[in-house]
Amino acid sequence: QVQLVESGGGLVQPGGSLRLSCAASGIVFSIYDMRWYRQAPGKQRELVAHITAVHSGGITIYADSVKGRFTISRENAKNTVYLQMNSLKAEDTAVYYCNAVETVVNRGQSYWGQGTQVTGSS
Repeated sequence: QVQLVESGGGLVQPGGSLRLSCAASGIVFSIYDMRWYRQAPGKQRELVAHITAVHSGGITIYADSVKGRFTISRENAKNTVYLQMNSLKAEDTAVYYCNAVETVVNRGQSYWGQGTQVTGSS
């Protein structure tokens, strides 16, 4: 059974930091591209950050809105992907979702976590 479990969300003041974690189980983690999406109330889900599978070099890609503030990383020994969020703004408020996309045998097979709420509030 595949599970992606996010944690680390919460309430943070503008300018603050949070680190989200997504622990994966039931998959060969290293062959998955890992992504963080977010969805704010009344808006479409958007891609925030992406890190490629190990065999693709672990390349990172960011949405323009978070470049220079957010950092995605993966710890393959722990089957975990992180999103370090610094200089948070009110507009970063959203539910953040972890997404895993297979890249070798069943390319495109996708799994989602349940989401974790991040709220920027003064």
